[in-house]
Amino acid sequence: MKITRFITTPDGGSRFVDIDIPLSVPFTDEFGNTYHLSEAIGCTGVIADLPARLDQDWHVAPSRQLVIVMTGSLEVETTDGAIRRFARGDLFMADDRQGQGHRTRLGAEHCLLMFLKLPDDFDAERWSIR
Repeated sequence: MKITRFITTPDGGSRFVDIDIPLSVPFTDEFGNTYHLSEAIGCTGVIADLPARLDQDWHVAPSRQLVIVMTGSLEVETTDGAIRRFARGDLFMADDRQGQGHRTRLGAEHCLLMFLKLPDDFDAERWSIR
């Protein structure tokens, strides 16, 4: 499963990195169906309702977090000028906790997001395949 991660660059900027989360842990349910899971991660979460036309200037992620877009859409810009749009059902990892950070903008609709705070010792490199 591919997701976008945004990280702090050595010069204090930010950029997007595409990562692939392996779904390599087989699980068989009580009906005999087998499906595949990612490695388990412990996290805590909140749901936020961001207002329409939100325009956040440069800021860092307050913690390492996975973000799930539940309704609406938003765009994120990194310091290298790249812009990505995320819509309902998208998942990304905000991991730029230092430096200049990123910008976030919403259009004409509000956006419900689920923020899943990752543990401090979470190893994104081990969890993903580049």
